[in-house]
Amino acid sequence: MKLSNFNYELPKGLLAEYPSDQRDESKLMVLDRKNQKIEHKTFKDLIDYFNDGDVFVLNNTKVFPARLMGNKEKTGASIEVFLLRELNREQRLWDVLVDPARKIRIGNKLYFGDDDSLVAEVIDNTTSRGRTLRFLFDGNYEDFRSKLLDLGQTPLPKYIKRNEEEFDKERYQTIYAKHEGAVAAPTAGLHFSKHLLKRLQIKGIDLAEITLHVGLGTFSPVEVEDLSKHKMDSEELFIDTEASNCVNNALKNKNKICAVGTTVMRGLESSVSSMGTLNPYKGWTHKFIFPPYKFSIADSLITNFHMPKSTLLMMVSAFCGHDFMMEAYSEAVKKKYRFYSYGDAMLII
Repeated sequence: MKLSNFNYELPKGLLAEYPSDQRDESKLMVLDRKNQKIEHKTFKDLIDYFNDGDVFVLNNTKVFPARLMGNKEKTGASIEVFLLRELNREQRLWDVLVDPARKIRIGNKLYFGDDDSLVAEVIDNTTSRGRTLRFLFDGNYEDFRSKLLDLGQTPLPKYIKRNEEEFDKERYQTIYAKHEGAVAAPTAGLHFSKHLLKRLQIKGIDLAEITLHVGLGTFSPVEVEDLSKHKMDSEELFIDTEASNCVNNALKNKNKICAVGTTVMRGLESSVSSMGTLNPYKGWTHKFIFPPYKFSIADSLITNFHMPKSTLLMMVSAFCGHDFMMEAYSEAVKKKYRFYSYGDAMLII
């Protein structure tokens, strides 16, 4: 399959700028792969499709406030810095994206905060990710991280044109977020409320947690027609023994395993044993899933509606079947489902 197979017309008005009033009351499109049938539900209805002993696998990564607004020395030009990855804790080195990039050179200093209390120096502008900054900070590491948290803003996706609002700090975060390290939310998980999770557990459904720190690479545009030549950025992944045992027990008992989000699906498929079971894992993954692909662990997937030509759409196509997925997306546009990070959800069974 080629990049052009994953294009479709998406009206701009369907991009969700705001979350739904209640997490679990967004729309839910249910795709039954076996019967090629589409149903229209509310997200909390998904409980009806699972039973005692089934497993939901969640990504418990936590989004950190990765967007900093600063000013360039001398000119005072406004510069947006997006923190991507901490490279060296002691030296305060970070991989970042800067906007506008053309104005930034090695040696430039950037000032953050109303009182310029945080300063960074550009030490490299040749990385594939953009720039490397060294933060010049006298205090200890905890004080430095605290300062980043104070000055940082919620890293809302670029398509959301409004400024960050107070509710974004809570709503652009899953209710089960634990381990800080993501620069984008695992958005399928945003639909779960405490009440819905409790109902799932009462029904006997097990919850397994893994951690995949979502990077911007997940959303990077694919720029090659031949998908086999696209390279995914690496993202940090942790699967502990408790999670792998829970999943493997469900596999043994032939219970359903539902991946909550494409990040979870990628995480699970990154650590499959030769026996088709899930191994514990600690490291990095750059797994890129596109059709044709044989999935080993999960047999259902919860996901949002993705952008044309995105790697996320390609994974959904591999799991769902390409023609059925394109039919579902056409239906979603027709019925005015809300797309992307704050949008509605799809359950593929």
